[in-house]
Amino acid sequence: MKRFLPWIIGAVIIFGIYSWVKGINNTAVTMNQTVEQSWGDVQTAYQRRNDLIGNLVNTVKGAADFEKSTLTAVIEARAKASSTTIDPANITPEQLAQFNSAQSGVSSALSRLLVSVERYPELKANQNFLKLQDELASTENQILTARTRFNEAVKPYNTHIKTFPNSIFAGMFGFKEKAYFTAVEGADKPVEVKF
Repeated sequence: MKRFLPWIIGAVIIFGIYSWVKGINNTAVTMNQTVEQSWGDVQTAYQRRNDLIGNLVNTVKGAADFEKSTLTAVIEARAKASSTTIDPANITPEQLAQFNSAQSGVSSALSRLLVSVERYPELKANQNFLKLQDELASTENQILTARTRFNEAVKPYNTHIKTFPNSIFAGMFGFKEKAYFTAVEGADKPVEVKF
């Protein structure tokens, strides 16, 4: 029996190390899937906004002789935002900044559209327009919630793969740090609304 004791201890140690490394990898995989699901929720919320913007633009066009430049800006910003895509498995800070910038352009153009609507009382009384405005407000809240949940999913993932000794094995298995959503440049300044 004493002859086999070193082999048994060695096998137990090897099995323990295998289980530990497997746990590090499987936890990172699970957390990565949560991050990717959260990213899908963010994209779904932005897609909902893009879909509503098309309806809003058509309602505004039909209800008023509206400033074409404002409508064109909204349509172009929406198209640019729709064409910006990110691979959820490899979200880099640069990609997220580009995505943020495109979505910020949509928000800015949409704000100009809604501010200029104030000059059209018949449009403000249009029930379809009012419903779309409420839907857009609700969608903006959904976007905020989705972005917050994305950041909440990224934090434990990044913490898991960056802590020692997990960082050694995470690098070997190809796990990379994910970027957080941050405020767009200039968001710290108050917005000036002119009527």
